Amino acid sequence: MKKILLFTLTIALAACENAPKDYATLSGKITNKNSDSLVVRTRTYIKTIKVNDDGTFSDTLKVISGVHNLFDGKESTNMFLENGFDINITLDTKEFDETIKYTGTGAETSNYLAKKSLLQETIFTPALFELEEEAFKAKSGEIQNKLSEFLENNKDIDSLIYANEKAGVEKINENLLAAYTQQKEQANQLASFIGKPSPEFVDYENHKGGTTSLADLKGKYVYVDVWATWCGPCKKEIPDLKKVEKLYHGKNIEFVSISIDNEGQHDAWRKMVTDKELGGIQLLADKNWQSDFVTGYGIKGIPRFILIDPVGNVVNADAPRPSSPELIELFTSLEI
Repeated sequence: MKKILLFTLTIALAACENAPKDYATLSGKITNKNSDSLVVRTRTYIKTIKVNDDGTFSDTLKVISGVHNLFDGKESTNMFLENGFDINITLDTKEFDETIKYTGTGAETSNYLAKKSLLQETIFTPALFELEEEAFKAKSGEIQNKLSEFLENNKDIDSLIYANEKAGVEKINENLLAAYTQQKEQANQLASFIGKPSPEFVDYENHKGGTTSLADLKGKYVYVDVWATWCGPCKKEIPDLKKVEKLYHGKNIEFVSISIDNEGQHDAWRKMVTDKELGGIQLLADKNWQSDFVTGYGIKGIPRFILIDPVGNVVNADAPRPSSPELIELFTSLEI
């Protein structure tokens, strides 16, 4: 009888050991950490993970299988989680997207998403939508081939994600052409702003204290950058924006950056402006996407750059980015 009981207990323990975990484990180390916590979130789920002083962290999460957003208090990325995963993360926040790496059980799909994000930054550039239509169509074909090859080299990712990605790649030409057509139509709409009074911003919080309105800046050209701390393309423009600001320091122009971060990201905005030593006039929009200035220009995506003349009329409602040589050409033509 004792042998039977011992055998039964052994089988039961083995069954428990082999049972799939109903949670995921997330651990790792962050170099140059931005805050004391990480946030893992979807539209219906949120979990805060404590980050130790040395940048290490470890926790368990009960999740619904799918793509989750990982936010470190300043930047974010997408990762794939499923109960039973045991993932270790390493990253250096000074080069967030370039250094994030996942290892362990279930890491394959998250690494794919991280690499795909870097690839997209190199192929979906602002210059793409400035091409003439035939050149654009040829380029979109090249992009489809690159994305298709990249996906086929990562067949070990989650099967559902693979199927969704494959369907997306197959439609990339169609979607790009639709976006191209929409942008051309938008360009015609933006042209209608030229020479007319600009939509105004009134009493936006100034990072240096107090508030600032567009009316306060009359008498000078105003180059506006609409951005947010969570926007990767916005942050990529920062080094070039600093160079342009320095080049035109003391000239007849003000550089205004308007963040559309929401109330919950107020501290992140203040911290980023300080940490990155952002110049010019740093403002926070009063109602993020619903602010009068943002809706007045019909802004649906960021970054967005706008140039206003000294009397408050629009010079360009979709001005060149700081990284574009066309910006300096525009300033030169205006004798700024």
